[in-house]
Amino acid sequence: MTTVTVHCPRCDPDDVYRQDFSPTKHERLRCQSCRRVFQLNYTYQAWKPGLKEHIVDMTFNGAGVGDTARTLKVGINTVIPTLKISRPRG
Repeated sequence: MTTVTVHCPRCDPDDVYRQDFSPTKHERLRCQSCRRVFQLNYTYQAWKPGLKEHIVDMTFNGAGVGDTARTLKVGINTVIPTLKISRPRG
């Protein structure tokens, strides 16, 4: 039997317990410190933590919307609103 230590992606302690299952039958976990619910496996790539920052970084490095969507395996309709929200206002 193998034991895997799971850390919370937000506050990083290892006091995590099983919450329930998502509608897509993936296990949900809850952190006892920050009380947030998260998953280890996501069905859709756009829900992964840190993806929105990765989209902005790729755009600043010259990748287009289509290239970014294809590389990260998300839809164009995920990339465009992310860029609209993250643009600097001046």
